[in-house]
Amino acid sequence: MRVVYLKNNKKHTITESNQDVTIFENRDGHRVTIKLKAHADITLVKADLSYPWHINFKDHYFLNGYQSWTDTREYKLREQLRDIRKSPHIISHMFAMDKYGDSHFYNYSIRKSHGHDIFYSKGKYESFIYNLNYKTAYLIIELIKDRSNIHLISDVDGLKIDKDQEATIFDYCHYDNFLEGLNAFWEAFPIRNVKKLLGYTSWYNYYQNINELIIYRDLEALDSRFDVFQIDDGYETFVGDWLDVDESKFPHGLRPIVNTIHSKGYKAGIWLAPFAAETKSILFKEHQDWIRKDKKGHPIKAGGNWSGFYALDLENPEVIDYIKKCLNHYVDMGFDFFKLDFLYASALPSYEGLTRCQAQDKAYQLLRETLKGKIILGCGANIINSYEHFDYLRVGPDVSLDYDDVFYMRLFHRERVSTKVTLQNTIYRSFMNNHLFGNDPDVFLLRDKNIKLNEKQREALTTLNALFGSLLFTSDDIATYDEAKKKTFDKALNIFYNAHNRRYTTKGHVITITFELYGEVKKLTYDVKKGVFINE
Repeated sequence: MRVVYLKNNKKHTITESNQDVTIFENRDGHRVTIKLKAHADITLVKADLSYPWHINFKDHYFLNGYQSWTDTREYKLREQLRDIRKSPHIISHMFAMDKYGDSHFYNYSIRKSHGHDIFYSKGKYESFIYNLNYKTAYLIIELIKDRSNIHLISDVDGLKIDKDQEATIFDYCHYDNFLEGLNAFWEAFPIRNVKKLLGYTSWYNYYQNINELIIYRDLEALDSRFDVFQIDDGYETFVGDWLDVDESKFPHGLRPIVNTIHSKGYKAGIWLAPFAAETKSILFKEHQDWIRKDKKGHPIKAGGNWSGFYALDLENPEVIDYIKKCLNHYVDMGFDFFKLDFLYASALPSYEGLTRCQAQDKAYQLLRETLKGKIILGCGANIINSYEHFDYLRVGPDVSLDYDDVFYMRLFHRERVSTKVTLQNTIYRSFMNNHLFGNDPDVFLLRDKNIKLNEKQREALTTLNALFGSLLFTSDDIATYDEAKKKTFDKALNIFYNAHNRRYTTKGHVITITFELYGEVKKLTYDVKKGVFINE
């Protein structure tokens, strides 16, 4: 094992205890815990360890992405993870594409593959590894392709340990059997029994082009089977100005809509990005002191959406008060369901004495404490931090209106919009469902207008979302469904509520899925390249 730390601004690297640090290691069955006790004030930079590993290029390796949008699936070792730094720099820099994922703090290489916090391998050599130090540090699992070893990195960068204090730098479980490890993971994160919800969201049909008429019309189309009606991005004037509703779109405000939603027996949902502010917002223009700065004093850009957006300073008490005020504003208005987006922005800045994991956990705790008793759907959030804070979590990127989005977007970051990618995430992250949180696979779309997905792709999207998710949302005006679409929707609802014992195996670009429905075993064969079932 190796530990790198700073003492009096001087870097030290150790592999065993010294005069500054005592290392304690405990192995209890499959669990490994390593703690440090500081004998001086220190700040950690890195901690890692390696051990021999059986590398097999035919085996499947589950590489969990950094945040909920990051592409996640089973890989072969010959496959390379997309590195945003190989994209045209001028474009990636302009739109801050390196900020969405982990490339701003992790060095990609063709020699290695990596995942975050949860890892498994299936094939000749099996394994399962999961991080229990999720309140302190992310666990990065590296496969070094030319060394036949596994490398574990504890992302402790920035963790301050005062003299005579202790800190846990590793706490993980490692199994040499996939099923044994999976069952242990489920025991470590017990079933939560989150309620399955059927809902509507305005985003994937109108995007920001919503208004009162559209909202009321689509609300009228729903029937008693629905649980949630959620208003997505587009109601606010600008991202960050959450107290300012666009009066040209919603001249009567949102409260009458909330009342109508409730009168129909649905929960009222609202979308916000609480840690972000775009450049056109009043917040960004008038409260530059609320925007987190880097060491050179430059505002920290968090992404290229809208007019470009920046990370709020979560050490500023005025910012915390503003976030609470905005969330409580919508609580007071009667909203029950909060889709909170672009949450990774909370860990882009460095905060004195905190790791990325601790900073993000603190931010998510703020949301949970402010929204006590309300339903939270996290989006664009780190996976392991979302446990205990959110009821549901999006487990993939946004659905695209064609299967794999426009071709040039495939050249950029791993968090890009893509129906192909999000369906893979939906399947491969399904073992987390109802344990870490309820999985949100994003929307299903069956409509014919304003969409490029073909009919078979739309049916596969609907079925897979129903099979593997705890939320089943759409952006369709379901009043326009013909009899065939109604039948597909009804079939998906039956699967959503009644299917169990889901299993899947992968061979090339084909995923074979089995599940039980009323005691009968059903089988589906899904072609990832085409986005359709091939046994129907």
